[in-house]
Amino acid sequence: MDPFYFVFGRSANMVLILIFFFCSVSPSYGYDPLDPKGNITIKWDLLQSNSDTNDVKVSLLNFQLYRHIELPGWKLGWEWLGKEVIWSIQEAEATEQGNCFRFKGGQLPYCCEKKPLIVDLLPRAPYKIQTSNCCKGGVLSSMIQDPTKYAAVFQMNIGAGGVVDSDFDMPQNFSLGVPGYTCAKPVQVAPSKYSSDGGRRWTQALGTWNVMCIYSQYQASTSPKCSSTYNDSIVHCPKCSCSCQGLSGSKCVKFGETPSLLQQVKDSNQEPPSIVRCTRHMCPIRPLALKITVNNLNILKNYSGWNLVALHPNLKSLTQVFSFNYHPLNQYGHINDSGMFWGVEYYNDMLLQEGEVGNVQSEMLLHKDEGIFSFREGWVFPKRILFNGDECVMPPPDDYPRLPKNTARAASFTLSIIFSSLFMLLIIFAC
Repeated sequence: MDPFYFVFGRSANMVLILIFFFCSVSPSYGYDPLDPKGNITIKWDLLQSNSDTNDVKVSLLNFQLYRHIELPGWKLGWEWLGKEVIWSIQEAEATEQGNCFRFKGGQLPYCCEKKPLIVDLLPRAPYKIQTSNCCKGGVLSSMIQDPTKYAAVFQMNIGAGGVVDSDFDMPQNFSLGVPGYTCAKPVQVAPSKYSSDGGRRWTQALGTWNVMCIYSQYQASTSPKCSSTYNDSIVHCPKCSCSCQGLSGSKCVKFGETPSLLQQVKDSNQEPPSIVRCTRHMCPIRPLALKITVNNLNILKNYSGWNLVALHPNLKSLTQVFSFNYHPLNQYGHINDSGMFWGVEYYNDMLLQEGEVGNVQSEMLLHKDEGIFSFREGWVFPKRILFNGDECVMPPPDDYPRLPKNTARAASFTLSIIFSSLFMLLIIFAC
């Protein structure tokens, strides 16, 4: 075979593969190599079908290792294909009743919206209506942080209002109401099975559909949400990491000043506006490690159930962590170079807004493996940092300290500086 035609043919095939890949993969799809199977699944179970109504059970399941849904919580939406309405609902509520004019003179449905929006009940809901997967204000924990609180469930009685229809039409166009998440079309799967007596007898749904929702940081925000740097004696935080002072829509408050917005009434159902202290990076938080300190510079927002993910080759040699929880993210077998840190419940799992108490701290011990340990090319610093699932902007590689090549004395001096500041990590996060 002519080598020219062989090479040309291989190159043409590669070009076609790349064209197919970039044309077929949606830019909103957020693949995460640290959590390749992570998603939030909406499970829709048809439990009972009558002549004019249906009983359904809806479950939200957070199958993500470290991303969670924090306040103000999820707001599940969809679009009915026909004239369906919600006659009753348990363990959740619709935000609007909608126009129920066509039912005048009789019992009004609970919700007549073509595109209903469902929210979770608050923790202060009456105790008699609370269940294990209800009433968390829309908060969903990640699988690692708290596997007992990763789900939310509610039930509805739905129908078309006196119209007899033996077919069930699955609604479409689902959304979670949380920035960054995109939901696929419903897919019918094997019916869910239930047992109320410890597994002696099982019943099953008449039909089950799954809707998979994927997170993309680029869909969530047009600008980075956090920036990472280290002790300023080693490398500076990138300027304008999250925004720049003076830009349209960029709000910051100088130290010593109090924004007038603090005196206004806040809507607990809405995300608080982003107002930070004026800095060169315009991002509001800081953590330091081998001592890790996370300082919140966000003036209006607390971070509940926060977490920090770090990628570093020596995390496999981590021996002890103080004051934080830790779990390795060894998704690729023996390769254990990433891990997740989060606060201890009722102790430091809430990162309060900017101020004297707006910080959490920890220390960790790492075994130095002489086979891989090095001071060269910034090896001692994490390669990736994520706060609450959003990746931080890292300093450029050329900004990391390097070993001098000339004299042993200079090398020794640089080593002592780096070692004394080892892992004095400074990370800035935006809300």
